[in-house]
Amino acid sequence: MRTMYISLPTAAAVQKFVEQISRLDGQFDILSDEYILDAKSLMGIFQLDLTRPLKLSIEKATKENIQAIDQFIVRKPPEMRKLKTVNGGL
Repeated sequence: MRTMYISLPTAAAVQKFVEQISRLDGQFDILSDEYILDAKSLMGIFQLDLTRPLKLSIEKATKENIQAIDQFIVRKPPEMRKLKTVNGGL
C-alpha cells in the first residue's frame, strides 16, 4: 500500500486519470476528510474539491501503476495546516 497526492485541476484531467487507472490492476482509493471513494469512479471524483491536491491510496504500488499516473502526482505534498495552540498547548 502506498499513499501519495495527485492533482486533477480540470475535467479533462479527471477523465484521463480515471481512464488510466481503470486499465490497472488493484484498488485505488481517494481519501478526503469525510470520504474514502473508489478512484475509478468518475462521478465520485467530481463530487470532491478539485482545487486542492487529493490523497490517493494505491493497493498495489507496482512500477507500472506508478508510471501510469505519474503525470498526476504532486511532487511536493500540500502543506499541513499548522495547528494553533491555546495557552501553550497540553
